Amino acid sequence: MSKVGHKEVLVVLVTHNVHKWASYTLGVFVCHSCSGLHRNIAQISKVKSVLLDPWSLSEVEFMDSVGNNAAKAKYEQIVPAFYYCPTYKDCMLLREQWIRAKYERKEFLSVERQEPYSAGYREGFLWKRGRDNGQYLSRKFILSEREGVLKYFNKHDAREPKAIMKISTVNATFQPTKIGTAHGLQITYLKDNSTRNIFVYHEDGKEMVDWFNAIRAARFHYLQVAFPGASNSDLLPKLTRNYIKEGYMEKTGPKHTEGFKKRWFTMDDRRLMYFKDPLDAYARGEVFIGSKENSYTVLPGLPPNIQGYHWQFGITIVTPDRQFLFTCETEEDQKDWMAAFQTVTNRPMLPQEYAGKCII
Repeated sequence: MSKVGHKEVLVVLVTHNVHKWASYTLGVFVCHSCSGLHRNIAQISKVKSVLLDPWSLSEVEFMDSVGNNAAKAKYEQIVPAFYYCPTYKDCMLLREQWIRAKYERKEFLSVERQEPYSAGYREGFLWKRGRDNGQYLSRKFILSEREGVLKYFNKHDAREPKAIMKISTVNATFQPTKIGTAHGLQITYLKDNSTRNIFVYHEDGKEMVDWFNAIRAARFHYLQVAFPGASNSDLLPKLTRNYIKEGYMEKTGPKHTEGFKKRWFTMDDRRLMYFKDPLDAYARGEVFIGSKENSYTVLPGLPPNIQGYHWQFGITIVTPDRQFLFTCETEEDQKDWMAAFQTVTNRPMLPQEYAGKCII
């Protein structure tokens, strides 16, 4: 029998995997979203729907003989511990470059192919958003594990860097929607205990993901020295982090008599920051949100007699020092923000989290 119908194929294939798409040249099952990314490397990966497309008997037998576990063992032999392995929740750039790194460039079969992000030193040019005018200009960046810094220069031939970012406080997270480009990366670091934002991108997706993983590598090696007894499983979540939640809310001042103003908020671990514009270099204010054991609580609604707000769905954050009042545009927004705050207040504080606490 040279051909089999999709129903018979389904019996053979779906029992192996929940995904309804497959690369019949690589022998792996993929989700619908990643099937489109596999089509971008059509010379290597050819994709079919398990349910809707016809399958030949040889294709079915090949899928049965390979499968995701065998393909992983083949193509992910030496993935560095620090390398970010994306999931379906991550942005398209991370997922596409992960697929290309595995199947097209075969980076995880040879340590030599990992040099761009494993060498401990990286130098190159990125488009950086100007702090004041919002214009993107080419800037030279250098990442040095030996010096423990990421730095950039305003001029290509400049001797002194414009900014020096300590690896100990650097974070990087892809923000394609906020920045407005598919390759947009937001880099943050602490400067005088305030968060400084830098927004960068590169036209080449591989280049941008290599920078991201080079930062993760530098963070990993820094943390290994700082916490010599810690396991990889303890350190890896600390390399880079995505924000718990971002979006608009209204806020008022400490007296609660000022009018509410619409601001962009970012929940970065225990730091709640607000900005006039999502791409501002510095937050207008920050508040530290501790745990309920330390008298931090989150309540729906606003205290009585509060006026001056436009949005109707209030949130009150109670800290040992004062109450912070916010309003959300919709009830769904309110629930999402409440859930985000509660994930933080429900988590016991670590010793290092008792450091300085900034006020909005």
